[in-house]
Amino acid sequence: MVREKVRVSTRTLQWKCVESRVDGKRLYYGRFILSPLMKGQADTIGIAMRRVLLGEIEGTRITRAKSEKISHEYSTIVGIQESVHEILMNLKEIVLRSNLYGTREASICFKGPGYITAQDIILPPSVEIVDNTQHIANLREPINLCIGLQIERNRGYRIKTFKKFQDGNYNIDAVFMPVRNANHSIHSYVNGNEKQEILFLEIWTNGSLTPKEALFEASRNLIDLFIPFLHAEEENFNLENNQHKVTLPLFNFHDILVKAKLKKKKKEITLKSIFIDQLELPPRIYNCLKRSNIHTLLELLNNSQEDLLKMEHFQIEDVKHILDIFEIEKHFA
Repeated sequence: MVREKVRVSTRTLQWKCVESRVDGKRLYYGRFILSPLMKGQADTIGIAMRRVLLGEIEGTRITRAKSEKISHEYSTIVGIQESVHEILMNLKEIVLRSNLYGTREASICFKGPGYITAQDIILPPSVEIVDNTQHIANLREPINLCIGLQIERNRGYRIKTFKKFQDGNYNIDAVFMPVRNANHSIHSYVNGNEKQEILFLEIWTNGSLTPKEALFEASRNLIDLFIPFLHAEEENFNLENNQHKVTLPLFNFHDILVKAKLKKKKKEITLKSIFIDQLELPPRIYNCLKRSNIHTLLELLNNSQEDLLKMEHFQIEDVKHILDIFEIEKHFA
């Protein structure tokens, strides 16, 4: 039984998992409760969590297929029972688990006769298949079938365009959402003279992550969305200034460590114990650092500007924002 406590005012919020089961390789279920909440709070949290669970959590899917033998999406290949369209639909149903960012390449190379399933896909090291038994095609004759695949991690869903692709490239509809369904319900009760509530959350996932992992990720996403409202002293951005490219000299954070102090920090704390979560970073910068396995201030300071700019989606303006967090002398080596 999972149980956590969060102190809020004079009350102690407590959450726990009251039910967890696996109904299939691609169907996980979890039921959670959070209490005691004041009247109205359960609905506020439940609605927000459900929207984030269904729309904000990332998943991994096959988004494109390529084969020299495919002349048209609705064509057939001699010796294969399924049409090309049916093969693409089967590829769409494959559920993947990964922590990758951006796109990766995978492939299928199979010699018939025989059944091609998800376990025949040659994947990059960072990707796993949730259900290896997923059917792809049935080769009735001793022919070779090679298909190149593109794998991508994203959120929401993507409908393929009707643009014609050359060289046998075909987009595949992608439903990235790992949460299949989410519901919330409320139980109200009276505690002394106060009306209180219990929030029940039900989460179904496709197996690429557990309901508990989905709950944690949804909570982190909500926190990231609200972080900007906590930056009371953050300067207003000038749209005109943003049009000018920002240039900074090359530097190494470690070289300026002696001259740097964390804002609003009066106590000396070991760098390893200071996490980037405490630096009040914008969500996008925070996520970029997390994806690069930078979790503490020490790990951040050991990277040069060049190292940071090699990170995906990291911009030179982001480096300047990190510098602004520190009180640094105007001139440094």
